[in-house]
Amino acid sequence: MGEDARLAAVVALAQGMAAARTPRDSWRAAALGAGLALTGSFAALSVWERDLGRLRVLVNVGDRAADEAEFPEAEAYPVHQFPEITEFLHERWAAGGEPNAWVETAQGLAAGRPGYCHQRVAALRRRGRGSCVVAPIVLHGRAWGELYVARSTGTRVFDRDDADFATVLAAVVAAGLAQTERLEEARRLAFTDALTGLANRRAVDVRLEEAVERHRAEGVVVSLVVCDLNGLKRVNDTRGHAVGDRLLERFGSVLSLCGAMLPGALAARLGGDEFCLLALGPPADDVVKVADDLCRRAGELELGEGVACGVASTADPIGPVSSARRLFRLADAAQYRAKAVRAVRPVVAGRQGPDDPVVRLADEPEPPHERTSAERRRFRGRP
Repeated sequence: MGEDARLAAVVALAQGMAAARTPRDSWRAAALGAGLALTGSFAALSVWERDLGRLRVLVNVGDRAADEAEFPEAEAYPVHQFPEITEFLHERWAAGGEPNAWVETAQGLAAGRPGYCHQRVAALRRRGRGSCVVAPIVLHGRAWGELYVARSTGTRVFDRDDADFATVLAAVVAAGLAQTERLEEARRLAFTDALTGLANRRAVDVRLEEAVERHRAEGVVVSLVVCDLNGLKRVNDTRGHAVGDRLLERFGSVLSLCGAMLPGALAARLGGDEFCLLALGPPADDVVKVADDLCRRAGELELGEGVACGVASTADPIGPVSSARRLFRLADAAQYRAKAVRAVRPVVAGRQGPDDPVVRLADEPEPPHERTSAERRRFRGRP
């Protein structure tokens, strides 16, 4: 491959990783780009998990063997089977050596160091591959893992020139992985409430829309619990906002604990003293049971005055739920009724009798009560 072609391959690899939207997309782009650049038939990206003492495969692309999934759930190898991981990636590199790539063949070492690795050679033979190039990946000044590209038996064996090019590609992959980490952190912050560590309103917006779409398409049960923490203003006024923040954090922990009882539930702070749980899949009765437990635990907190809690589920007689906004309006109306009657247990939309006042309240053209939170009004679609 000429210099111009190699430069184009490097650019294509960098662009592919830059366009990735998720870590999995980034891993796949890295392996695909490196495999194409090195004209390999197979490529993989693996991470060194120091705490578990293993090399875990993140992605396999190209001509995969029967035991190689694209995104394997549990393909991992003890590092003692690959001594170069600890000896070369860490000791030699930390001592001043360069993290250069090397080549293995189905007959043994071909080019580069650290040396013959029986496990790699055996794997090449078992999977019908003639040679591979292994390129260490260094991220944030530490050995992170490796890029692996192989060629089929009968094709040209990798040489020293290929190993040098693989070293360059590994550096490009490391830069792409660093960018992916930064983007993931930015996304995490964008969808996380800074005070409680729960999801925020934006995250609920996205997940609720997706959940209702699945309900409409597949009939999956969607349930929403909306909570209003009682007594926060009194705590802020009498004991200070720092104590009020502790109440919010403490209730957030209780909400997270209760939400864990519902597989896949999203626990969120909508803003101010308003929180919610979003569950996709569990039966409505399970959600109501968790909401009941939440009310009990909130009432036992040292600070505050318990919580007003409303529940709306597509499994209850609330009429068709064609939009995320309607389900939220129902849960919010149930919460409003719980607050109005000082209920110590959750109020559930659709379970208040044949002429359920909660459903009637939620379906009125205009909200029957004014809220002081501008953020809440935006969430509900009000100006």
